[in-house]
Amino acid sequence: MKVLQFRLATLLRLREAVRDERTRQLAETLRAAAAVAARRDEIDDELEGLKRRPAESAGTVNVDRLLDADRYLALLRREREQVDEQRTAINLEIEKRREALLAADRDVRALEQLHETHERRHLAEGERRRMKELDEVAQRRGWGDEGMGG
Repeated sequence: MKVLQFRLATLLRLREAVRDERTRQLAETLRAAAAVAARRDEIDDELEGLKRRPAESAGTVNVDRLLDADRYLALLRREREQVDEQRTAINLEIEKRREALLAADRDVRALEQLHETHERRHLAEGERRRMKELDEVAQRRGWGDEGMGG
């Protein structure tokens, strides 16, 4: 039986490459999301640490130190807002990339199913040809339906 050549093999390889690229892009975005989440946790820890710091004891108040602390607190809060904005944007990008990966995977699976169907038909056709040849050989040798009766 001749070897099966899938005519869409090149297209299948291209779609697999696209799927692999989509997988890589999603993984990259997930890593970015993890980094942003880690930074958000760091900021929250720093803010919590500032809240727990004991207040100035009674007596002299260092105004410069209080102003610096207030500025730092404002800076941390602004950075947390920026991180939250990044997180929102990254979450949208993750969803978009997941959908792109799902679409690429569907494309690959469709071609794989087509290939499997093509293989099954090819094997069934080969089996039909082989049975036909065996029937012809049997008839030539007189083992057909008439030769068995007598």
